[in-house]
Amino acid sequence: MTGLRIFEGRAEPLGATFDGDGVNFAVFSEHARRVTLCLFSPDGRTETHRLDLPERDGDVWHGYVPGLRPGQLYGLRADGPYAPAEGHRFNYHKLLIDPYAKRLTRHPVWHDALMGYAVGSPDADLSFDRRDSARFMPRSVVEDPSFAWGADQPPRRDIAETVIYEAHVKGLTQLHPDVPHRGSFLGLASDPVLEHLQSLGVTALELLPAQAFLNDRFLLEKGLVNYWGYQTLGFFAPDPRYLAKDQIAEFQHMVARMHAAGIEVIMDVVYNHTGEGNELGPTLSFRGLDNRSYYRLQENPRHYVDDTGTGNTLNVNHPMVLRMVMDSLRYWVEVMHVDGFRFDLCTALGRRVRGGFDRSASFFDAIRQDPVLTRVKLIAEPWDIGPGGYQVGGFPPPFLEWNDKYRDGIRRFWRGDARQVPELADRMAGSARQFDHSGRPATSSVNFLTAHDGFTLMDVVSYGEKHNAANGEQNRDGHSENFSDNMGVEGPSDDPAILDARARRRRNLLATLLLSQGTPMLLAGDELGNSQAGNNNAYCQDNQIGWVQWDGADPAFLDFTRRLIAFRRAHPILRQKRFLHSRPRLTDGLPDLFWLRPDGEEMTPADWGNPELRVLCAELRMAAGTPDYAQREEALFLVFNNGDPLEVVLPERPEGWRWRLHLDTSRPDLAPHVVEGDRLAVDGQSVLAFDLERDRD
Repeated sequence: MTGLRIFEGRAEPLGATFDGDGVNFAVFSEHARRVTLCLFSPDGRTETHRLDLPERDGDVWHGYVPGLRPGQLYGLRADGPYAPAEGHRFNYHKLLIDPYAKRLTRHPVWHDALMGYAVGSPDADLSFDRRDSARFMPRSVVEDPSFAWGADQPPRRDIAETVIYEAHVKGLTQLHPDVPHRGSFLGLASDPVLEHLQSLGVTALELLPAQAFLNDRFLLEKGLVNYWGYQTLGFFAPDPRYLAKDQIAEFQHMVARMHAAGIEVIMDVVYNHTGEGNELGPTLSFRGLDNRSYYRLQENPRHYVDDTGTGNTLNVNHPMVLRMVMDSLRYWVEVMHVDGFRFDLCTALGRRVRGGFDRSASFFDAIRQDPVLTRVKLIAEPWDIGPGGYQVGGFPPPFLEWNDKYRDGIRRFWRGDARQVPELADRMAGSARQFDHSGRPATSSVNFLTAHDGFTLMDVVSYGEKHNAANGEQNRDGHSENFSDNMGVEGPSDDPAILDARARRRRNLLATLLLSQGTPMLLAGDELGNSQAGNNNAYCQDNQIGWVQWDGADPAFLDFTRRLIAFRRAHPILRQKRFLHSRPRLTDGLPDLFWLRPDGEEMTPADWGNPELRVLCAELRMAAGTPDYAQREEALFLVFNNGDPLEVVLPERPEGWRWRLHLDTSRPDLAPHVVEGDRLAVDGQSVLAFDLERDRD
């Protein structure tokens, strides 16, 4: 490569693009004076060439190098003003990751040379560091992302059919005894994982961040790592730690295998910030290419707006930064075939220039008009830590939203808190107060009891307090109010009564989730009885605390979970998109929802206001305007009893039908059977579900 020359090339597409004869490089920087392409030897140790990108169209610098091939290692350098007080932090001595790189060789190796300033100097970030950072930086890699997809077709599951399973790439596979290539995308694609997901009945695998991310220095210094991955550095590159053979095709293979099994792949993506942190963070990519464009800066542009709690906030109001986000999303859909995205701290993506949240912000408008992205699932985490950041219910269609109100309300009801029956009713009927507007369906609420952030389901019933000492922050991190209940003993117990109470509480919680309107999400390992030993913030625990424990799994609870998901799948009433508001149906004029007391009478205002009420009965029918399911189950009757044993009067049956008890969490092995008569004894601490069976007499 001694005689390499660089020519004009093209301003699009951005990134490194192989055309069969060479590679075109295109990089955005509005404020740079020069952008340089750095080429490296195959082992990455030697910088063999520095080639200034010769042309600039608008704010895109570009050049074409004949003869380069996929696998070529490269990086960037940008020259411009180092003027932090003006928002500029160019430092030509720092090797930079291409924001559009399709693969990175590794993670940065922490060293003070990664900083653009002289560490330890007075007013440190105003100083200037001249050390070359290349030896500590990963290399960007030229990739040809073509893949032999064959007959791959996205499952395109209707959202009403969707059951989401949130998992960590490594955490799900690392301890499975039969999985090859544990901890990787190939491990996810293995038969044991696919068979487990299929037998469980979930329809979508939602992966914690799988784009290339940073291992925080403060964690490594404590002997910990960034396990969850919410510090993205490469929005187009899979994280190197999940590539068993250093090939991006491993991710594509995983997606193809999931699709063949009828399972969609949803990516948890972090476009609200990057891993470069605040003004005291490293110069790895965006900061060195054009700090003032890529980040939202305060009135004093030396400092960053931090609506994310990570030190910086990405400036998606800038058209080229928004373009990068949109290009990234389309890349993962069109090239990698993913089926949707969960947007971390999505409120930050909807903030205007002055900082206020706007559901018509540029990011939302761009997605809603995009013909590629409107056909995939879009899920918002509807909060950030900025002013007015809590926006549950405030996002535009077609976004779904994580609903932490559901999590807290259901936990509080089963914990026995006062005045929780109205809350239970609201949550199991789709959280209409938050979501029934703008034509949004009831499936807009992503209902969950547990997620990666917080207790596992087993820990919800085993710990009254968080136990995060292993994180090295004196147990100050993580949520303090978990609405959990240790059932009388903090942590593990061998008391049969405690174990039985915990098992029943888990069944009650899970049954409530899968009998509610909305889109249910399960946390990987909950079906197995997985525990994190009371750690509710395992973001840095790449070990037995954070990994799913397959040995010692609870087979009875696993079977119960499978049967619950199958019951939901078999009953369209639970999956209907229209909100139920006790409105008359078109088919028979009867309301689509009845709230009932155990004696069969409808709930009164006094009943709803009773702080000691611990039981709720509901009869669900198909919503007005939906097809008549008279030839199938026409109604469901549900009982949620967190009080003492009692007798329940069954609703009047449609002519020619009989009530069939399908589920009783106090007797999980009970086979479905027709109930004789119009009354039934109900145990305390139980959920019952009845459907209708045709009378054969």
